[in-house]
Amino acid sequence: MGPHPAVAAIRLAVRRVLHDLLTEHHRAPAAVPHASAHEHPPSSGPRPSREVSPPPPLVLVACSGGADSMALASALAFEAPKLGVRAGGVTVDHGLQTGSDLRAAEVVQRLRELGLDPVDSVAVTVGRTGGPEAAARDARYTALDTAAERHGAAAVLLGHTRDDQAETVLLGLARGSGIRSLSGMAAVSGAGGRYRRPFLELDRQTARKACMVQSLPVWDDPHNADPAYTRSRLRHEGLPALEKALGKGVVEALARTAQLSRDDADALDSWAGQAEATVRDAAGLLECAKLYALPPAVRRRILRRAAIAAGAPAGSLFARHIEEVDRLITGWRGQGAINLPGKVVARRQGGRLVIRQG
Repeated sequence: MGPHPAVAAIRLAVRRVLHDLLTEHHRAPAAVPHASAHEHPPSSGPRPSREVSPPPPLVLVACSGGADSMALASALAFEAPKLGVRAGGVTVDHGLQTGSDLRAAEVVQRLRELGLDPVDSVAVTVGRTGGPEAAARDARYTALDTAAERHGAAAVLLGHTRDDQAETVLLGLARGSGIRSLSGMAAVSGAGGRYRRPFLELDRQTARKACMVQSLPVWDDPHNADPAYTRSRLRHEGLPALEKALGKGVVEALARTAQLSRDDADALDSWAGQAEATVRDAAGLLECAKLYALPPAVRRRILRRAAIAAGAPAGSLFARHIEEVDRLITGWRGQGAINLPGKVVARRQGGRLVIRQG
């Protein structure tokens, strides 16, 4: 008899990601060790070439001790050895709750019991920029990046589920920040595709069930039920209210919206990238008349790229900023310069749009 359906589902999701990583790993050029003259004395003829196989990749799982990440860790521990992949783990201690260091130590022990190695516990200091949730997220990803680089990991697996994706879409909708926000979390993200999310097509209940049938202890973060946090209110009040009003299937529909939105956003980004070269003059300045002729979605992407290139922080550049810059093109009445985050200024001069610091 095979594994429980929930266990089979999480293992299949992880197996697919590991197959993708192995394919990418074997496509990468292998480094050939440099040999000194003492190791290889000169010879009159050419030496036969030797192919050096790259070492097995290391994949880390980011684990908080919750059901989603413990299910992910168990699936990685099961699948990785079968595919010749090294598997490790990392847990981040945010220091936001009493006893968080003890919780982190327990998670480390559980990951080692699963057979993962190396396993790290990283303590971070959470700042205040952007609010508590954003600050904790920033600190967490910085710690995960550092751990991945220290160990030379090919990827870090994250336990975000379809439910998390639905919540992310609703939060993006509430911010009114455009189709990219509605695209939610990508299955592959980060520098070089470092972060992988195998569970985006699985619901939270599947992960919890997989932990239960495998007798895996899990830790339920009290912050996830604290109404002081926006995502917590959405999870426990907002989504249930939507399902009550609209019927079951809201989570699945929102996750599907995320994928469709991502496809559209990727296509528009590509279009904008190609169009940007056609709207600049010989000096590299943006020509307002040519920008005006573009569809708004493409034009605003070009404006956003230009603002970021000039030094505006991407995380502080909102839709309202780009809309104001866009009015210099579509609603020109001789208005003054637009101040953007990062001390970047956008102004119209002689039919050109000039975006630069200061």
